[in-house]
Amino acid sequence: MPKIAPFDNYYKDYERWFEENKFAYLSELKAIKHFIPEGKEGVEIGAGSGRFALPLGIKVGIEPSSKMGKLATQRGMKIYNGVAENLPLREESFDFALMVTTICFLDDIEKSFQEVYRILKWDSSFIIGFVDKDSPMGKTYLKKSKRNKFYKLAHFYSTPEVIILLNQTDFFQVEVIQTLFTDLPQSVKSIHNWKKGFGKGGFVVVKAFK
Repeated sequence: MPKIAPFDNYYKDYERWFEENKFAYLSELKAIKHFIPEGKEGVEIGAGSGRFALPLGIKVGIEPSSKMGKLATQRGMKIYNGVAENLPLREESFDFALMVTTICFLDDIEKSFQEVYRILKWDSSFIIGFVDKDSPMGKTYLKKSKRNKFYKLAHFYSTPEVIILLNQTDFFQVEVIQTLFTDLPQSVKSIHNWKKGFGKGGFVVVKAFK
């Protein structure tokens, strides 16, 4: 079952995070934007309240939480209620797909990646932003996850694990960048520039092609 209860029950806390951790959020947004193709039609899977999709020019999203979906709709997105493992979208209908801090909440990541592959056009990109469990920030998240209302349900992944899963789904030409070079988002006091690779940045963005 989709892990939506915390997002329905604590959606105000979710929204507050972006205000209280402004520079971490803007750093993540800057890194993701590097991989967003211009002039293409994209979809965010696990769109939440639209905090990432809208600044990136993405107008369509999939979201299982009704509270989150309502916020995104109010902000101008077209939201389809659904889950990543069974996307309510036609085959080969988008130029790129985005997931941000979504893979850790998926029930079946392999099935989800297969669904993304299905709905993407040929020569399209799949962009994934996530907390790398092997980074300093990822290790802090793991230690504190049991006490966090959102992340206590999460399963964190390392960058190599994500790359392997992408390759197993026939995605190719993988590129990786990283940002948030601290152990906590609260420690970020300015917008961080992204760097190539992974291992030091808590937030990693991976792009792969179909």
